[in-house]
Amino acid sequence: MILDFGVRNLRVVFDSPELNSPPVYSSGDVVSGKVLLELTGETKVHSLKLHAEGFARVHWTESRSAGASSAYTQNYSDEVEYLNHREVLLQAENGDVTVLQSGKHEFPFSFQLPEETLVTSFEGKYGSIRYWVKVKLHRPWAAVRKVKKEFTVIEPIDINTPALLAPQAGTKDKMARVWYRNCGQVSVTTKIDRKGYTPGEVIPVFAEFDNGSSCCVEPKAYITQTQTFIARGTMKQKHSVVVTLRGDRVGPRCRETWHGRAIKIPPVGPSVLQCRIIKVEYSLKVCVKVPGPSKLCLDLPLVMGTIPLHPFGSRTSSVSSQYSLNLEWLRMGIPERPEPPPDYSAIISDEEAEQNMAPPPAEEDFAGVLQRPYFAYVQEFRFRPPPVYSEVDPNPQSSNMRRRCMTC
Repeated sequence: MILDFGVRNLRVVFDSPELNSPPVYSSGDVVSGKVLLELTGETKVHSLKLHAEGFARVHWTESRSAGASSAYTQNYSDEVEYLNHREVLLQAENGDVTVLQSGKHEFPFSFQLPEETLVTSFEGKYGSIRYWVKVKLHRPWAAVRKVKKEFTVIEPIDINTPALLAPQAGTKDKMARVWYRNCGQVSVTTKIDRKGYTPGEVIPVFAEFDNGSSCCVEPKAYITQTQTFIARGTMKQKHSVVVTLRGDRVGPRCRETWHGRAIKIPPVGPSVLQCRIIKVEYSLKVCVKVPGPSKLCLDLPLVMGTIPLHPFGSRTSSVSSQYSLNLEWLRMGIPERPEPPPDYSAIISDEEAEQNMAPPPAEEDFAGVLQRPYFAYVQEFRFRPPPVYSEVDPNPQSSNMRRRCMTC
């Protein structure tokens, strides 16, 4: 360990509107703070300089075969610069030194982030998006003293836009097979009332599972996160399951309907869509496990925003509701009061999801997540969601008709 007898402490402190809460910035914001320097004695200083930087960087390696007995490692890397600002906090004229007395010294700084759209801070397995301030203290006949401190940038995504308020819907079918024999066709039809959501919201899922086969099938719904890293024309992806909703088994020649089954979004980072080399995307996958080599899966894209739905809007009164009447082929309209959220046992992840699931972090509210960079974890939702809808079924007679057998 190298002892520095002149400098006791050198650190960077950002100005924050809230005590003990790191600030969060976006494009065009002013980043301000101070450099704190504590000296043990009289010290000569050449300069004290600040350098603010922001980069998106990706890197990974892949093994390649060069023949029957030889192999080599291929490296992939790329970067995009988003911030480059330099500032001199202390420097004497004509190359002279400045003499600072023993004790504490403060050097304020302030700079504005670019007006162009930045990218939200992110940490992933094969890349990251980071912003930081680095300070260097230059002294005669002494090693350069350095300190670096990162700060968080979150680019706002407002889900109150026509594109993100539009409903998402689709249908898909697949022939169930046992060995080389067809057992009948299975189809899934799904609808959600919009594309944009924010963490903590509940997504009512409207779906119909039509099992025309002679085997039982099991429906499930997942929210998945896909991280995409791009370098030199090559793409690397990491898929994770955020949360899972399990449905009841559907018997042969039967039909099952979800009238707004609830799946709650845990605290995850927002979508990253504007970076050239890193993308973070989400989707709702509604799948049916059918006999055969693969599942029947229907994907509906999601965008995780930072600005929630306006108070005057709702899941059924938003502009997206005007499209519901045009989707008669879905055979399901959005009711005024969807079903209440499912019990805990209906949301816990199955074994397949757990294999892709990272360990959940310590319990914290979403406000705490916004105060630091978004790391590349996804959290399993382990608590029962609040009963945002009435626990009383407004149509008790219709509940007995949710499962209709085609042969009965």
